[in-house]
Amino acid sequence: MNFFGIGLPEMAVIAAIGLLVFGPKRLPELGRSLGRTLKGFQSASSEFEKEFRTAIATVETPAPEVAALDQAAPLTPTEPAQAQVPAPIPSPAPAAAPTPAPDAPAS
Repeated sequence: MNFFGIGLPEMAVIAAIGLLVFGPKRLPELGRSLGRTLKGFQSASSEFEKEFRTAIATVETPAPEVAALDQAAPLTPTEPAQAQVPAPIPSPAPAAAPTPAPDAPAS
C-alpha cells in the first residue's frame, strides 16, 4: 500500500503524531474533512481533464469553413519583406547649451 510515495509505516507514524497533537475526539473530524477536500480535488481534476479533452477534440476536427480556407490558394506577398519595414526614426540633434542673459545696465 503506497499513497503519494508514503508507505504503511510512514502513515502509521503520521497517524500517531496526529493522535497526539489533536486528540482522539478531534482526529475523526479532521480525517473526514481531509477526505472531503481530496474528493473535491479529485472531482475538479476530472472535470478539468474532461474539458481539456473536449478542447483537444475540437481543435483536431476543424469546422468546414476552416477546412475550405486551408484548401484555398496561398497568399503571396507582392513586395519584398524588406520594403514593408519602415525606416528608423532619426534621433533629434542635441540641444545647444543656453547662453547666459546679459546683465542689465545699472541706472
